[in-house]
Amino acid sequence: MTLPPPPPSAPPRGIRALWLRRGPGAWLLWPLSQVYRGLQGWNARRQRRRQQSAGVPVIVVGNVIAGGAGKTPVTQAVVAHLQRQGWQPGIVSRGYGRTSRDCREALPDSPAHAVGDEPALLARTTGAPVFVAARRIDAVRALRARYPQVNVIVSDDGLQHLALARDIELCVFNDEGIGNGWLLPAGPLREPWPRPVTATLYTGTPPQPPGNTPAFALQRQLASTAHNGLGESAELARFASQQVEAIAAVARPTAFFAMLAAQGITPAATQALPDHDDFRHFTRKLGHETPLICTEKDAAKLWRTHPRAWAVPLQLQLPTAFWDLLDARLAAAQPQQAAPGH
Repeated sequence: MTLPPPPPSAPPRGIRALWLRRGPGAWLLWPLSQVYRGLQGWNARRQRRRQQSAGVPVIVVGNVIAGGAGKTPVTQAVVAHLQRQGWQPGIVSRGYGRTSRDCREALPDSPAHAVGDEPALLARTTGAPVFVAARRIDAVRALRARYPQVNVIVSDDGLQHLALARDIELCVFNDEGIGNGWLLPAGPLREPWPRPVTATLYTGTPPQPPGNTPAFALQRQLASTAHNGLGESAELARFASQQVEAIAAVARPTAFFAMLAAQGITPAATQALPDHDDFRHFTRKLGHETPLICTEKDAAKLWRTHPRAWAVPLQLQLPTAFWDLLDARLAAAQPQQAAPGH
């Protein structure tokens, strides 16, 4: 089944709007982007010299643009596919936004402030072991020591963390593509593009891929069922006829509101908070009897004070050709290893 694309979200503002074209503001920042280019290149070379192997195949799901591109939903989809194919995947992440600094496991009930909201979400939704560390190789070693049956690692983010050797690189783009094509801070790029990757995944217009790199369109929409912190479920369609309030603390909150609109839900009030916000200062705009709808990523933090908030998972669909490519590259990554499930 092909999922219909969501309606376009609100036009970007602020720095994101500046990054879409090579206007006066971007030109003013261009000299700084050349300084960034030199530092980024030096750091990449340093990491490659110190690159270490995980001992099992590694799949990196990342992006080359600043801000959210939808990496974590792709990680969820990749892990689910690997599990269906008989692999036993583990997940590693930096754990962006966490207050801790050590290497630790993210469990389904781990607080987001301790492990990061994305690792907490992955631990809740995938059933795979998840470890976080500033150095991904530290997370890999701790994970494999505790779960020796893991035979493939998926890194949520980390395309620029070259100290961890990888077999497969998946680069994810949102519908803004590479923007004006310039490096930070004059543009959105974390590193020069194009650069070699195994495949690019995109919404909207495909970015220029390097060489003959395969590019695959991905489709996203909200799931038909929402869940709250009390363990209850509800059909999302029921909120179409109600007054609701929606909140999102993600990189592109207006995209979430647009996907709600695609399901026939027009919130009476919306709140777009900074990405990874901890909700400590969140207050409702409407009464507490009004249903509150949030992203699945925000749920664990919001449920601490608003357990009746309804979290809506994101569904993602990729073409069969992508999964065939992933399976083939993974089979070739470690031919001396036993096949999954053996």
